[in-house]
Amino acid sequence: MYKELKIAIDGPAAAGKSTIAKMTAEKLGYTYIDTGAMYRALTHKALVQNIDTNDGDKLTALLRDTAIVLLPSAKGQKVIVDDVDVSEEIRSQQVTAHVSAVAVHSGVRALMVEKQQQLAEGTGVVMDGRDIGTAVLPNAELKIFMTASVEERAMRRYLENEKRGMATPLEQLAAEISERDRADSERVVSPLKQAEDAIVIDTTSMTIEEVAREISKLAEERAHI
Repeated sequence: MYKELKIAIDGPAAAGKSTIAKMTAEKLGYTYIDTGAMYRALTHKALVQNIDTNDGDKLTALLRDTAIVLLPSAKGQKVIVDDVDVSEEIRSQQVTAHVSAVAVHSGVRALMVEKQQQLAEGTGVVMDGRDIGTAVLPNAELKIFMTASVEERAMRRYLENEKRGMATPLEQLAAEISERDRADSERVVSPLKQAEDAIVIDTTSMTIEEVAREISKLAEERAHI
């Protein structure tokens, strides 16, 4: 007999979490929830409306009046904000540069955690982000902390951007990722942190398929009851 698990995948920017979480969810027949996309969606809306990303109260009020829907599609997960598909827009350099500032606010995080926990109720789920194992799904049956070298993560982001027709110098991406690591680790509310019971996977020298296979194997072992 099997039970459906809650799987939390945490780790720094560009560690491959979203791609691997989606692949793992597909292998297991679980729901995939990209929490980073939810923060990016709010950031995009705030920038469009010229709301200061340092104003936590205004951002929290904005989130309260925002409908964020995540939908699977052949091209990857669609992100719908207030009935508009913003899947491409939320990956812009401008959004990337501001998302950490948005995510730092306690009101925003509390409300976002509520939304994420609601999405995870009553189903097998793979959720990735920065604080899933520590704050969003602290009782998840399987927690993974995924990491990779800054150089490897910068190269992955470079190739992602290239596919989107964005030319960004590798050195700039490495600097941005290092700064994002610092901001995410040092924020007061729900910092990027490895859960005590998480399994660490360094993906630097692994393929996406190898990592997804490893996580699926761990999940299948824990799903036996």
